[in-house]
Amino acid sequence: MSSPIAAPTDAPSGGEHGLLHRLFELGIAAKAVFASIETAAGLALLATPNARIQGWLHWLTQAELVEDPSDPLARRVLAAMGHLDAGSQHFYAVYLLGHGLLKLAVVALLARRVAAAYPLAIAVFAGFVAYQLHRWTLTGSPAMLALSALDAVVIWLTWQEWRGAAARG
Repeated sequence: MSSPIAAPTDAPSGGEHGLLHRLFELGIAAKAVFASIETAAGLALLATPNARIQGWLHWLTQAELVEDPSDPLARRVLAAMGHLDAGSQHFYAVYLLGHGLLKLAVVALLARRVAAAYPLAIAVFAGFVAYQLHRWTLTGSPAMLALSALDAVVIWLTWQEWRGAAARG
């Protein structure tokens, strides 16, 4: 009977497989960094009163708007402020916290080379891509496309790593 945790093996020593393994590790490290930032942002949103956030955003934009009343970035921040009520803040806090913690858990399982982590990671990241592309259709945000592209690359690298682990195992 095989263990649910794959035995650690050394990365392939060279060539394309060694490069793919290093790229996989780099992609997973990037996911861990982004997930940590998301988790911290979610915690900060949960811990900070809405009025304080509104005050900070107003303070940040005030000087810029005095200098240039038509500043597009400051105007966008002010427009976003109008939509950031306490309910929206709570949604974003829970979303970022859940999204970040889920990614951290998947990354931790991949780092430990848990065999079930590979298909789990592919499914989770594919779900993120589907949601991000849905959001892109609603907002047209280039950030959603960029995140989806990064996730697609990580999915492909995870697939390659999983295949390589199965071949080595």
